[in-house]
Amino acid sequence: MTITITAFERSPDGGMGLARDTRVRWALEEAGLPYDVRPVSFSAMKQPAHLAIHPFGQIPTYEDGDLVLFESGAIIFHIASHYPGLLPDDANARARAITWIFAALNTVEPPILEIVTAKFMEGDKPWSKERMPLIADRIRSRLEQLSARLGDAEWLDGGFSAGDLIMVSVLLRLRPSGILNEFASLAAYVARGEARPAYKRAFAAQLAFNTK
Repeated sequence: MTITITAFERSPDGGMGLARDTRVRWALEEAGLPYDVRPVSFSAMKQPAHLAIHPFGQIPTYEDGDLVLFESGAIIFHIASHYPGLLPDDANARARAITWIFAALNTVEPPILEIVTAKFMEGDKPWSKERMPLIADRIRSRLEQLSARLGDAEWLDGGFSAGDLIMVSVLLRLRPSGILNEFASLAAYVARGEARPAYKRAFAAQLAFNTK
């Protein structure tokens, strides 16, 4: 059976690769796996049919036969664990790559997501403008740490892995804010991720999905 993922019927970013289905598409492209995409509208995301596969009414989801998954990190970890190309064969290197998956999602992404919350969900609050510099400072602190760890290396730990895939996807969310450009090594790191043929295919597919 062909893998099926869900995506926004119309992504809020217009198909520019910031929605989380893009990172799942990228992982599938890196693994060379064919897949179908089932579009889901915002109203359909809150209906019983979708809630049965994603209890929080979000995207993406992943269906492969009897297996149904939600949460982009879990989906990518599953793909990386079962198909070659996204996790090293060496046990220790594999464990480190998995650590970077968790670091991207649990340590780096949360302060970045605060920008979206403050700007679009709390933008009408009287304290929203005062909050933005505090959020930016928290993000810069994380990026300073990440930049120091990356140094002049190409990827986070040896060769490209699922950890890099998710980290690049997380950092891409910063592009509209301009903060990423303050860290030359991280901006170059993201550019290397975007230059990968698998990412280009995933981005093109997501863009075409939202412009047809």
